[in-house]
Amino acid sequence: MEKTGLSMSEDKLLAGTIPPTTLLSDRAVVDLPSFEPRAPWLSADLQTMRNFIVRRFGGVPPNLAGERLHLEMTDGSGDSLAATLNPGLADAPLVVLLHGITGCETSSHMLITSRHLNGLGYPILRLNLRGAGPSRDTCRGHYHGGSSQDLADALSALDPALTRNGLLLAGYSLGGAIVLKFLGEFQGQFPILAAASVSAPFDLAQASRHVSRRRNRFYAGWLLRRMKDDAAGAEISDAERAAIVSARSVYDFDDRFVAPHHGFDDAAHYYRQCSALSGLRCISAPTLVLHARDDPWIPPDAYLDYAWSANANLTALLSRRGGHLGYHGRGSLIPWHVRCIARFFTRYLPASLRATSSAA
Repeated sequence: MEKTGLSMSEDKLLAGTIPPTTLLSDRAVVDLPSFEPRAPWLSADLQTMRNFIVRRFGGVPPNLAGERLHLEMTDGSGDSLAATLNPGLADAPLVVLLHGITGCETSSHMLITSRHLNGLGYPILRLNLRGAGPSRDTCRGHYHGGSSQDLADALSALDPALTRNGLLLAGYSLGGAIVLKFLGEFQGQFPILAAASVSAPFDLAQASRHVSRRRNRFYAGWLLRRMKDDAAGAEISDAERAAIVSARSVYDFDDRFVAPHHGFDDAAHYYRQCSALSGLRCISAPTLVLHARDDPWIPPDAYLDYAWSANANLTALLSRRGGHLGYHGRGSLIPWHVRCIARFFTRYLPASLRATSSAA
Protein backbone atom coordinates (compact mmCIF):
# COMPACT_ATOMS: atom_id res chain seq x y z
CA MET A 1 0.00 0.00 0.00
CA GLU A 2 1.20 3.48 -0.82
CA LYS A 3 1.72 5.38 2.45
CA THR A 4 0.60 8.88 3.40
CA GLY A 5 1.25 8.76 7.12
CA LEU A 6 -1.28 6.06 7.94
CA SER A 7 -1.47 4.71 11.46
CA MET A 8 -1.07 1.00 12.17
CA SER A 9 -4.82 0.64 12.78
CA GLU A 10 -5.53 2.23 9.40
CA ASP A 11 -3.08 -0.12 7.71
CA LYS A 12 -4.97 -3.06 9.21
CA LEU A 13 -8.31 -1.60 8.18
CA LEU A 14 -7.18 -1.41 4.57
CA ALA A 15 -5.41 -4.75 4.61
CA GLY A 16 -7.92 -6.10 2.09
CA THR A 17 -7.15 -3.37 -0.46
CA ILE A 18 -4.73 -4.40 -3.17
CA PRO A 19 -1.82 -1.90 -3.25
CA PRO A 20 -1.19 0.75 -4.21
CA THR A 21 -4.22 2.61 -2.83
CA THR A 22 -3.69 5.86 -0.98
CA LEU A 23 -5.81 6.79 2.01
CA LEU A 24 -5.78 10.57 1.82
CA SER A 25 -7.81 11.21 4.96
CA ASP A 26 -6.59 10.44 8.47
CA ARG A 27 -8.87 7.50 9.02
CA ALA A 28 -11.16 5.07 7.21
CA VAL A 29 -14.43 4.16 8.84
CA VAL A 30 -15.25 0.98 6.99
CA ASP A 31 -13.36 -1.98 5.55
CA LEU A 32 -13.45 -1.73 1.77
CA PRO A 33 -13.18 -4.43 -0.87
CA SER A 34 -10.01 -4.71 -2.91
CA PHE A 35 -9.53 -3.44 -6.46
CA GLU A 36 -7.44 -4.78 -9.29
CA PRO A 37 -8.39 -4.20 -12.97
CA ARG A 38 -9.67 -7.21 -14.84
CA ALA A 39 -8.73 -8.10 -18.39
CA PRO A 40 -9.15 -6.75 -20.95
CA TRP A 41 -9.87 -3.41 -19.22
CA LEU A 42 -6.30 -2.89 -18.03
CA SER A 43 -5.55 0.71 -19.05
CA ALA A 44 -7.08 3.95 -17.82
CA ASP A 45 -8.75 4.57 -21.19
CA LEU A 46 -10.20 1.08 -21.43
CA GLN A 47 -11.50 1.36 -17.87
CA THR A 48 -13.11 4.68 -18.81
CA MET A 49 -14.59 3.50 -22.11
CA ARG A 50 -15.67 0.04 -21.03
CA ASN A 51 -19.34 0.89 -20.38
CA PHE A 52 -19.59 2.78 -23.68
CA ILE A 53 -18.00 -0.09 -25.60
CA VAL A 54 -20.25 -2.69 -23.99
CA ARG A 55 -23.39 -0.64 -24.65
CA ARG A 56 -22.28 -0.04 -28.22
CA PHE A 57 -22.43 -3.79 -28.82
CA GLY A 58 -25.78 -4.30 -27.16
CA GLY A 59 -24.69 -4.82 -23.56
CA VAL A 60 -27.11 -2.31 -22.06
CA PRO A 61 -27.65 -2.79 -18.30
CA PRO A 62 -31.29 -3.76 -17.71
CA ASN A 63 -33.44 -0.84 -16.66
CA LEU A 64 -35.09 -0.86 -13.27
CA ALA A 65 -38.72 0.12 -13.80
CA GLY A 66 -40.19 2.29 -11.08
CA GLU A 67 -42.49 5.17 -10.23
CA ARG A 68 -42.03 8.44 -12.10
CA LEU A 69 -41.79 11.50 -9.86
CA HIS A 70 -41.66 15.18 -10.83
CA LEU A 71 -39.99 17.41 -8.25
CA GLU A 72 -40.70 21.14 -8.51
CA MET A 73 -37.97 23.77 -8.46
CA THR A 74 -38.47 26.86 -6.28
CA ASP A 75 -36.98 29.53 -8.56
CA GLY A 76 -40.24 30.40 -10.30
CA SER A 77 -39.16 28.86 -13.59
CA GLY A 78 -41.86 26.19 -13.55
CA ASP A 79 -39.17 23.58 -14.06
CA SER A 80 -39.41 20.20 -12.36
CA LEU A 81 -36.85 17.41 -12.16
CA ALA A 82 -37.90 13.97 -13.29
CA ALA A 83 -36.84 11.03 -11.12
CA THR A 84 -37.45 7.30 -10.93
CA LEU A 85 -38.27 5.79 -7.54
CA ASN A 86 -37.67 2.13 -6.79
CA PRO A 87 -39.10 0.95 -3.45
CA GLY A 88 -37.02 -1.01 -0.99
CA LEU A 89 -37.21 -2.28 2.56
CA ALA A 90 -39.76 -0.31 4.56
CA ASP A 91 -37.32 0.85 7.26
CA ALA A 92 -34.26 1.43 5.05
CA PRO A 93 -33.01 4.94 4.19
CA LEU A 94 -33.57 6.34 0.71
CA VAL A 95 -30.54 6.39 -1.60
CA VAL A 96 -30.51 9.34 -4.03
CA LEU A 97 -28.27 8.92 -7.08
CA LEU A 98 -27.00 11.81 -9.22
CA HIS A 99 -25.58 11.21 -12.71
CA GLY A 100 -22.57 12.76 -14.41
CA ILE A 101 -22.28 15.37 -17.15
CA THR A 102 -24.45 14.65 -20.23
CA GLY A 103 -25.87 11.62 -18.36
CA CYS A 104 -29.26 10.78 -16.93
CA GLU A 105 -31.07 8.06 -14.96
CA THR A 106 -30.30 5.42 -17.61
CA SER A 107 -26.52 5.99 -17.65
CA SER A 108 -24.67 2.75 -17.01
CA HIS A 109 -23.29 3.87 -13.65
CA MET A 110 -26.79 4.85 -12.50
CA LEU A 111 -28.38 1.56 -13.58
CA ILE A 112 -25.63 -0.65 -12.17
CA THR A 113 -25.59 1.16 -8.82
CA SER A 114 -29.36 1.27 -8.48
CA ARG A 115 -29.79 -2.44 -9.24
CA HIS A 116 -27.06 -3.44 -6.79
CA LEU A 117 -28.20 -1.25 -3.90
CA ASN A 118 -31.88 -1.93 -4.50
CA GLY A 119 -31.07 -5.63 -4.39
CA LEU A 120 -29.63 -5.05 -0.92
CA GLY A 121 -32.91 -3.53 0.27
CA TYR A 122 -32.42 0.19 -0.26
CA PRO A 123 -35.16 2.28 -1.89
CA ILE A 124 -33.52 4.19 -4.75
CA LEU A 125 -34.25 7.56 -6.33
CA ARG A 126 -32.48 8.17 -9.65
CA LEU A 127 -32.61 11.93 -10.12
CA ASN A 128 -32.28 13.62 -13.51
CA LEU A 129 -30.71 17.06 -13.28
CA ARG A 130 -32.42 20.07 -14.85
CA GLY A 131 -32.80 19.48 -18.58
CA ALA A 132 -31.16 16.04 -18.51
CA GLY A 133 -32.85 12.90 -19.86
CA PRO A 134 -36.52 12.77 -18.84
CA SER A 135 -36.13 16.18 -17.15
CA ARG A 136 -35.73 17.75 -20.58
CA ASP A 137 -39.49 17.62 -21.16
CA THR A 138 -40.28 19.38 -17.88
CA CYS A 139 -37.52 22.03 -17.78
CA ARG A 140 -36.81 25.23 -19.66
CA GLY A 141 -33.39 25.56 -18.02
CA HIS A 142 -30.31 23.37 -17.83
CA TYR A 143 -28.00 22.19 -15.05
CA HIS A 144 -24.41 23.24 -14.49
CA GLY A 145 -21.56 22.34 -12.13
CA GLY A 146 -22.97 24.37 -9.26
CA SER A 147 -26.56 23.08 -9.32
CA SER A 148 -26.64 22.28 -5.61
CA GLN A 149 -29.78 24.41 -5.11
CA ASP A 150 -31.62 22.16 -7.59
CA LEU A 151 -30.67 19.12 -5.53
CA ALA A 152 -31.91 20.85 -2.38
CA ASP A 153 -35.20 21.77 -4.08
CA ALA A 154 -35.67 18.19 -5.30
CA LEU A 155 -35.11 16.71 -1.83
CA SER A 156 -37.47 19.29 -0.30
CA ALA A 157 -40.16 18.27 -2.78
CA LEU A 158 -40.06 14.60 -1.76
CA ASP A 159 -42.90 13.09 0.22
CA PRO A 160 -41.72 13.10 3.88
CA ALA A 161 -42.61 9.42 4.03
CA LEU A 162 -39.72 8.75 1.63
CA THR A 163 -37.14 10.49 3.84
CA ARG A 164 -38.36 9.41 7.29
CA ASN A 165 -35.55 6.84 7.58
CA GLY A 166 -32.92 9.31 6.41
CA LEU A 167 -31.11 9.97 3.15
CA LEU A 168 -27.97 8.54 1.57
CA LEU A 169 -26.50 10.43 -1.40
CA ALA A 170 -24.19 9.20 -4.14
CA GLY A 171 -22.97 11.26 -7.09
CA TYR A 172 -20.89 10.44 -10.14
CA SER A 173 -18.44 12.74 -11.91
CA LEU A 174 -20.13 16.17 -12.12
CA GLY A 175 -23.00 14.75 -10.06
CA GLY A 176 -20.47 13.87 -7.38
CA ALA A 177 -19.18 17.44 -7.36
CA ILE A 178 -22.76 18.73 -7.00
CA VAL A 179 -23.34 16.34 -4.08
CA LEU A 180 -20.19 17.60 -2.34
CA LYS A 181 -21.17 21.23 -2.93
CA PHE A 182 -24.70 20.50 -1.66
CA LEU A 183 -23.33 18.91 1.51
CA GLY A 184 -21.21 21.96 2.22
CA GLU A 185 -24.22 24.26 1.84
CA PHE A 186 -27.49 22.50 2.66
CA GLN A 187 -26.89 19.28 4.60
CA GLY A 188 -28.22 20.74 7.87
CA GLN A 189 -31.65 21.10 6.28
CA PHE A 190 -32.02 17.40 5.49
CA PRO A 191 -31.64 14.06 7.32
CA ILE A 192 -28.41 13.13 5.52
CA LEU A 193 -26.90 9.98 7.04
CA ALA A 194 -23.94 9.58 4.69
CA ALA A 195 -22.81 10.33 1.15
CA ALA A 196 -20.35 9.27 -1.52
CA SER A 197 -18.77 10.76 -4.63
CA VAL A 198 -16.94 9.00 -7.44
CA SER A 199 -14.57 10.67 -9.92
CA ALA A 200 -15.80 14.13 -8.93
CA PRO A 201 -14.24 17.28 -10.46
CA PHE A 202 -14.47 19.35 -7.29
CA ASP A 203 -12.02 21.87 -8.79
CA LEU A 204 -13.84 22.77 -12.03
CA ALA A 205 -11.07 24.95 -13.50
CA GLN A 206 -8.49 22.22 -13.06
CA ALA A 207 -10.78 19.61 -14.61
CA SER A 208 -11.55 21.86 -17.59
CA ARG A 209 -7.85 22.33 -18.31
CA HIS A 210 -7.10 18.64 -17.91
CA VAL A 211 -9.81 17.28 -20.20
CA SER A 212 -8.64 19.72 -22.90
CA ARG A 213 -5.09 18.33 -23.05
CA ARG A 214 -3.93 17.05 -26.44
CA ARG A 215 -4.04 13.39 -25.31
CA ASN A 216 -7.71 13.88 -24.42
CA ARG A 217 -8.84 15.34 -27.74
CA PHE A 218 -11.10 12.34 -28.41
CA TYR A 219 -12.80 12.67 -25.02
CA ALA A 220 -13.04 16.46 -25.25
CA GLY A 221 -14.60 16.33 -28.72
CA TRP A 222 -17.10 13.65 -27.70
CA LEU A 223 -17.99 15.51 -24.51
CA LEU A 224 -18.38 18.86 -26.27
CA ARG A 225 -20.76 17.38 -28.85
CA ARG A 226 -22.91 15.88 -26.11
CA MET A 227 -22.86 19.08 -24.06
CA LYS A 228 -24.03 21.04 -27.09
CA ASP A 229 -26.83 18.56 -27.79
CA ASP A 230 -27.94 18.70 -24.15
CA ALA A 231 -27.96 22.50 -24.01
CA ALA A 232 -29.92 22.75 -27.25
CA GLY A 233 -32.96 21.43 -25.37
CA ALA A 234 -32.99 24.41 -22.99
CA GLU A 235 -34.96 27.61 -23.54
CA ILE A 236 -32.23 29.81 -25.00
CA SER A 237 -31.91 32.89 -27.16
CA ASP A 238 -30.63 32.98 -30.74
CA ALA A 239 -27.41 34.58 -29.47
CA GLU A 240 -26.92 31.76 -26.95
CA ARG A 241 -27.57 29.17 -29.66
CA ALA A 242 -24.91 30.83 -31.79
CA ALA A 243 -22.50 30.81 -28.83
CA ILE A 244 -23.07 27.08 -28.40
CA VAL A 245 -22.42 26.39 -32.08
CA SER A 246 -19.24 28.51 -32.08
CA ALA A 247 -17.67 26.84 -29.02
CA ARG A 248 -14.57 24.86 -29.99
CA SER A 249 -13.63 23.49 -26.58
CA VAL A 250 -15.17 22.67 -23.21
CA TYR A 251 -13.74 25.93 -21.88
CA ASP A 252 -15.27 27.86 -24.80
CA PHE A 253 -18.64 26.27 -24.10
CA ASP A 254 -18.46 27.19 -20.42
CA ASP A 255 -17.18 30.69 -21.19
CA ARG A 256 -19.56 31.58 -24.02
CA PHE A 257 -22.73 29.81 -22.90
CA VAL A 258 -22.80 28.24 -19.43
CA ALA A 259 -21.33 31.19 -17.52
CA PRO A 260 -23.42 34.02 -19.01
CA HIS A 261 -26.57 31.88 -19.16
CA HIS A 262 -26.35 31.31 -15.41
CA GLY A 263 -25.30 34.83 -14.44
CA PHE A 264 -21.52 34.46 -14.18
CA ASP A 265 -19.04 36.88 -15.73
CA ASP A 266 -17.03 34.25 -17.56
CA ALA A 267 -15.79 30.67 -17.24
CA ALA A 268 -13.23 31.60 -14.57
CA HIS A 269 -15.96 33.21 -12.43
CA TYR A 270 -18.24 30.20 -12.96
CA TYR A 271 -15.51 27.73 -11.98
CA ARG A 272 -14.55 29.76 -8.92
CA GLN A 273 -18.11 30.16 -7.64
CA CYS A 274 -19.34 26.66 -8.37
CA SER A 275 -16.44 24.40 -7.41
CA ALA A 276 -17.12 22.24 -4.34
CA LEU A 277 -13.54 22.60 -3.11
CA SER A 278 -14.08 25.47 -0.67
CA GLY A 279 -17.05 23.79 1.01
CA LEU A 280 -15.44 20.44 1.80
CA ARG A 281 -14.42 21.65 5.26
CA CYS A 282 -18.11 22.28 6.10
CA ILE A 283 -19.32 18.72 5.43
CA SER A 284 -20.55 17.07 8.62
CA ALA A 285 -22.05 13.86 7.20
CA PRO A 286 -19.77 10.82 6.81
CA THR A 287 -18.68 11.05 3.17
CA LEU A 288 -16.72 8.62 1.03
CA VAL A 289 -14.68 10.25 -1.76
CA LEU A 290 -13.26 7.90 -4.41
CA HIS A 291 -10.98 8.84 -7.30
CA ALA A 292 -8.41 7.18 -9.56
CA ARG A 293 -4.96 8.68 -10.03
CA ASP A 294 -5.04 7.68 -13.72
CA ASP A 295 -8.43 9.28 -14.46
CA PRO A 296 -7.94 10.73 -17.96
CA TRP A 297 -10.66 13.36 -17.43
CA ILE A 298 -9.94 14.67 -13.95
CA PRO A 299 -6.40 15.04 -12.55
CA PRO A 300 -5.52 13.85 -9.04
CA ASP A 301 -3.93 17.16 -8.07
CA ALA A 302 -6.92 18.59 -6.21
CA TYR A 303 -7.24 15.33 -4.27
CA LEU A 304 -3.54 15.25 -3.40
CA ASP A 305 -3.35 18.92 -2.48
CA TYR A 306 -6.43 19.10 -0.25
CA ALA A 307 -5.85 18.89 3.54
CA TRP A 308 -8.23 16.00 4.22
CA SER A 309 -7.17 15.86 7.86
CA ALA A 310 -9.06 19.12 8.41
CA ASN A 311 -12.37 17.24 8.27
CA ALA A 312 -12.63 13.85 9.96
CA ASN A 313 -16.01 13.24 8.29
CA LEU A 314 -14.32 12.72 4.93
CA THR A 315 -12.87 9.36 3.92
CA ALA A 316 -10.90 9.84 0.71
CA LEU A 317 -9.33 7.01 -1.27
CA LEU A 318 -7.16 7.59 -4.33
CA SER A 319 -6.49 4.41 -6.27
CA ARG A 320 -3.64 4.25 -8.74
CA ARG A 321 -5.86 2.73 -11.44
CA GLY A 322 -9.52 2.75 -12.38
CA GLY A 323 -9.98 5.44 -15.03
CA HIS A 324 -13.00 7.76 -15.01
CA LEU A 325 -16.08 6.05 -13.55
CA GLY A 326 -14.42 2.75 -14.38
CA TYR A 327 -13.27 0.44 -11.57
CA HIS A 328 -14.03 -2.75 -13.48
CA GLY A 329 -12.13 -5.18 -11.29
CA ARG A 330 -11.31 -8.80 -10.77
CA GLY A 331 -13.58 -11.03 -8.76
CA SER A 332 -16.88 -9.27 -9.46
CA LEU A 333 -18.86 -7.84 -12.36
CA ILE A 334 -20.07 -5.13 -9.97
CA PRO A 335 -17.67 -2.16 -10.27
CA TRP A 336 -15.41 -1.58 -7.29
CA HIS A 337 -16.83 1.84 -6.52
CA VAL A 338 -20.36 0.41 -6.30
CA ARG A 339 -19.21 -2.22 -3.81
CA CYS A 340 -17.34 0.42 -1.82
CA ILE A 341 -20.48 2.55 -1.60
CA ALA A 342 -22.50 -0.48 -0.51
CA ARG A 343 -20.00 -1.22 2.27
CA PHE A 344 -19.88 2.42 3.35
CA PHE A 345 -23.67 2.65 3.54
CA THR A 346 -24.02 -0.69 5.35
CA ARG A 347 -24.41 0.72 8.85
CA TYR A 348 -27.58 2.55 7.81
CA LEU A 349 -29.40 -0.59 6.69
CA PRO A 350 -31.68 -2.50 9.06
CA ALA A 351 -29.64 -5.01 11.05
CA SER A 352 -31.30 -7.92 9.25
CA LEU A 353 -29.67 -6.88 5.95
CA ARG A 354 -26.26 -5.68 7.12
CA ALA A 355 -24.56 -9.04 6.72
CA THR A 356 -25.79 -9.29 3.14
CA SER A 357 -24.56 -5.79 2.27
CA SER A 358 -21.18 -6.33 3.93
CA ALA A 359 -20.59 -9.36 1.78
CA ALA A 360 -21.44 -7.44 -1.42
